[in-house]
Amino acid sequence: MVQNNKNTSSQEVRNLDSYDHAILQILSSDGRISISELARKINLSKTPTQVRVKRLEAEGYIVGYRAMMDPIRLNMDHIVFIEVTLEDTREGALNAFNQAVAKIGDVEQCHMIAGNFDYLLKVRTHSMPDYRKVLAEKISTLPHVSHTKTFVAMESVKESVFDYKKGRE
Repeated sequence: MVQNNKNTSSQEVRNLDSYDHAILQILSSDGRISISELARKINLSKTPTQVRVKRLEAEGYIVGYRAMMDPIRLNMDHIVFIEVTLEDTREGALNAFNQAVAKIGDVEQCHMIAGNFDYLLKVRTHSMPDYRKVLAEKISTLPHVSHTKTFVAMESVKESVFDYKKGRE
């Protein structure tokens, strides 16, 4: 799973040139491309391309590579979204919740929300009984949880990872 918990607003952000942008665009759609093929596509030799990829990784622009799985074939197509309200929203309580929820493998996404609740979780399981067990034994027992509200997804209309090209349009 790709995660980036770094606060980039407090980090120095460098200006990327056209080669860097081309590398990011190509790798966002084909993370398995060889350095040789990537170099050919951006019209740069292999060594400088490899140096740029390593720098983009080291600077946190590239945070990981992964294989995308078909959740239907894996019988993992039961998706719920959960609104979580905490009983305490001071910094210590938020940190405790964040650290604990990050350890739950069934939680695919967790976002802190500005609104009528504190967090929105996306949970993927095999079935409703599996979800009920995750809710009862894992999510409801997280630090400072006051209450939850569950929304069951009936159909996934669109699911995707960040597309570098579309993210820049």
